[in-house]
Amino acid sequence: MSNGQTRSDAATTTGRASLADMKLEVVVIPVSDVDRAKQFYIGLGWRLDVDIAKNDQFRVVHFTPPGSQCSILFGKGVTTAAPGSAQGLHLIVSDVSAARAELVERGVDVSEIFHDVGGVFHHAGEEGRVSGPHPERKSYGSFASFSDPDGNGWVLQEVTTRLPGRVETHDTTFASSIELAGALRRAAAAHGEHEKLAGQHDENWPDWYAEFIVGEQAASK
Repeated sequence: MSNGQTRSDAATTTGRASLADMKLEVVVIPVSDVDRAKQFYIGLGWRLDVDIAKNDQFRVVHFTPPGSQCSILFGKGVTTAAPGSAQGLHLIVSDVSAARAELVERGVDVSEIFHDVGGVFHHAGEEGRVSGPHPERKSYGSFASFSDPDGNGWVLQEVTTRLPGRVETHDTTFASSIELAGALRRAAAAHGEHEKLAGQHDENWPDWYAEFIVGEQAASK
């Protein structure tokens, strides 16, 4: 490395620059009453990981939603943000109807399912909401919302097919049985067309289904 050339400059020059993994794992939620917030998130069925109080001025409470790689943290002395100011916190689900029904059963006040009037993602607040799921049930397009006791706003977002770049290219994964069932239905329909063209029944349809599903998911990454 020549004088005055940084390690970053050298990596860029050789075309081998890489980024360190930066995994979002904790989101701090501002609350006014720690015990009230704790009971609310317990009521959601989220896992309580930590509740530590060092003294009267500092307490940390940590929860993780089911299946999530990211957790939330709230408490006393952990943020200067105003209670209830966290908005647009998204919880990704494979079936927004089922997820909403589960929260309602737990006593949570959840909005009706909605989609946006003008695009895939939704506007801020309640602007542009249209009742019901996305008319074509497109991935990323159906929502429901709720708030914690302080007004921190959460949104359920239905994702059934990932946009490119969100899943490792060599992995074929499904977040739920609903996603897998959808892939099997698409494979069955495509296989039916395959048999029509071939003019005969395909005895190796399990292999054909597997190759179709792996190829379909790889193409979407």
